[in-house]
Amino acid sequence: RHCHHPTCKDHPHPYAKMNLLGDLVHNFIDGIIIGASYLVSIPVGVATTLAVLFHEIPQEIGDFGILIHGGYTRKKALLMNFLVALSAVLGAVLTLLIGVHIEGVTHFLIPFAAGTFIYIATADLIPELHKEVAFKRSILQFVWFIAGILIMLAIIAAPGHSHEHDE
Repeated sequence: RHCHHPTCKDHPHPYAKMNLLGDLVHNFIDGIIIGASYLVSIPVGVATTLAVLFHEIPQEIGDFGILIHGGYTRKKALLMNFLVALSAVLGAVLTLLIGVHIEGVTHFLIPFAAGTFIYIATADLIPELHKEVAFKRSILQFVWFIAGILIMLAIIAAPGHSHEHDE
């Protein structure tokens, strides 16, 4: 990359800073989704936390690469990525605090959470799956898709989980 500053390490590229800002907002929303799901029940919260975690792992690896390419040192990129990831904790804590004090907030937050996951699936994941045309790979993708659904159902339908919710 071309750098106009005396030392590129001291002046990260603007796209790296924008990536941090975008990731901050993204992680905060993930935290809201996680917090809202725990307001429904512990099993729903665990299932949602796992879903968010599994989508975050590859994203954070990519974000780390963007920060390195944008001029951050490895140490600074790890630190910045970690600090930005903490916005998910903030989103979850704020949502839980609000949910405890405002009756019926889950009626708004749960559709928001579901819509977010549906959007990610339809806008990002399914188009990627359609790029694979090999039959064996398509079958493998389908098996993993069904396995993911079954794992979420198993978590949500765990013994002791009540489907009734006090509002």
